[in-house]
Amino acid sequence: MSTFLKVLLIILIILVVALVVLYFVGRRMQKKQIAQEEQMEAAKQTVSMLIIDKKMLPVKQSGLPQMVIDQTPKLMRRSKLPIVKAKVGPRIMTLVADAKVFDVIPVKKEVKTVVSGIYIMEVKSVRGGTLEKKPDKKPGWRARLSSFVSRKQKELNEEEKARNSQKSQKSSKKSNKA
Repeated sequence: MSTFLKVLLIILIILVVALVVLYFVGRRMQKKQIAQEEQMEAAKQTVSMLIIDKKMLPVKQSGLPQMVIDQTPKLMRRSKLPIVKAKVGPRIMTLVADAKVFDVIPVKKEVKTVVSGIYIMEVKSVRGGTLEKKPDKKPGWRARLSSFVSRKQKELNEEEKARNSQKSQKSSKKSNKA
């Protein structure tokens, strides 16, 4: 065997081993996530709170309790979290919001939320108004291109049908005259 094929074979074996390892690690992490979601569902409660402020902050600057900061993985400490400061009853608390909910939470309004510990899972309603939905993101160039192509394809199909109907009408007129 040539050296090129040997190197290619070794790289292929390494890639297969890496994929197998990633598969099993992913399955184990998925099981952990499902267990955590079940615990959060069991501990959730509906709370009325006045939202004071919301920001995307690193964990160290978030104002969360030191115990929470110590429990976060080292790689996650640099990433930014959706942090919400809210008045729950007489206390002002720092809470972590779900990424999907963070955009919907209004500032300086009273909100009914579903909370599990210090994690805001869902926004139920806003007092004195309706819950504002964040507008969808502007479609990317690929989505715009595919919609443009499909629109033009429909136009071409309609033109083709019109031409075919005109041809069939002309041919029927010729056959009627003969």
